[in-house]
Amino acid sequence: MSTITTPTTSKQGLQKNGHPAPRSRRRVEPIFYLFLVPSLILFTLAITIPGIMGIFFSFTNSIGIGDWEFIGLTNYIAIFSDPAILQSYLFTFGFSIVTVIAVNVVAFLLAVGLTSRIRMKSALRTIFVIPMVVSGIIIAYVFNFLFSNSLPSLGAATGIPWLESSLLANPDLAWIAIVMVTAWQAVPGALLIYIAGLVAVPGDVYEAADIDGASKFQQLLKITLPLVAGYVVINIILGFKGFLNAYDIIVGLTNGGPGTSTRSIAMTVISGFNGGDYAYQMANATIFFVVAILISLVQLSLTRGRNAL
Repeated sequence: MSTITTPTTSKQGLQKNGHPAPRSRRRVEPIFYLFLVPSLILFTLAITIPGIMGIFFSFTNSIGIGDWEFIGLTNYIAIFSDPAILQSYLFTFGFSIVTVIAVNVVAFLLAVGLTSRIRMKSALRTIFVIPMVVSGIIIAYVFNFLFSNSLPSLGAATGIPWLESSLLANPDLAWIAIVMVTAWQAVPGALLIYIAGLVAVPGDVYEAADIDGASKFQQLLKITLPLVAGYVVINIILGFKGFLNAYDIIVGLTNGGPGTSTRSIAMTVISGFNGGDYAYQMANATIFFVVAILISLVQLSLTRGRNAL
């Protein structure tokens, strides 16, 4: 005669109905709170609360001190008809796009060269990374001297007319000098990311391409670029977001001039704080904050599913 057994919970943690038994929550070690809480408090005091207060005052007529009144969306409406504000947005976005292209093209080509079979690769990588560790304002002042004194003197001595005047004094060409200096400092960061991507490409792929008779240029276009596409996307997005906040290099090179032709959004906001337009520039900063969030959302959508880094 067969015997009927009642179901019991197995050693694998099954309940009587056959479903897995719920796992008990892991206890959080107190040491985690010791590291988390101070950082959270500092972030809240230094970032979150000032940000909320800034958004609040953007709906007022405050000058930063003294009495204030609510004026609703007046500041926001005025911003969209302010030519100085619109010029700063136009310059910042145009400068960011051009600089991103220049940085990524130069950094990618350098990364290809520094991962090929050449001598002194480690020494060259160290040399190319040096601009990344130098302060932006120091770099700006050095290049300011070069553009304002050294290059015009060289142009006068050699009889080259277009070198005799400083790029920084030309409202139509000053942005080129800013792009050059910013790219000079930003290339090393992008270079390191590209080197990491190129090193991760399997060598078997190139060996197979050599057997098939593919040239080096064809390998670059058909193998290297597709395999490091994730790194390209990350570099473009990180670079673009970083260049939108350009401030120190522009201050050191042109201080927003000639006139206001090279004034970035960050410079416009900070100059407004110093000039008594606190609430007005807080509205400008809030709009810029929303733009940054939208760019971050684009970043998440483009990098979703990519495991490049």
